Amino acid sequence: MNKIIEISKKEIGYTEKPFNSNKTKYGEWFGFQGVAWCGIFVSWVYHHAGYPLGNIGFKKGFAGCMTAVAHFKKTDEITDDPQPGDIVFFDFNGDKRYDHTGIFLCFTDEKKTHFYSIEGNTSISNQSNGGEVMEKKRVNKNTLFVHPNILDR
Repeated sequence: MNKIIEISKKEIGYTEKPFNSNKTKYGEWFGFQGVAWCGIFVSWVYHHAGYPLGNIGFKKGFAGCMTAVAHFKKTDEITDDPQPGDIVFFDFNGDKRYDHTGIFLCFTDEKKTHFYSIEGNTSISNQSNGGEVMEKKRVNKNTLFVHPNILDR
């Protein structure tokens, strides 16, 4: 899992080009450009770390958060004890629909109220379609953590 963290950290600061286009090297690799790319970023990182996620709606992983959450629930990969490198999904509106995803780094406190993650397609002004890879401090509310089975092989 350290490889997942290492690769994702190297991507911090990457931005889509042109701005507001949703065009990235991640989408180019995935074969799906011009769409929200947070899930594509996570799929890219896992692939390049040697842990390809496999077909989760797409041959190289996932693009849609709800499709991925349904898959991970079905395969019993949801966890209450995330490890560095696991996947985190965010439901920013609290409407039971996951809007965004990233890679979990660590909790900031013993009560697990806040954590750090690395996310693609975020920004300071737009949490889930901001066009940049960033490390973010998040509140642990309306989140879902996934420990992919492939990490245990």
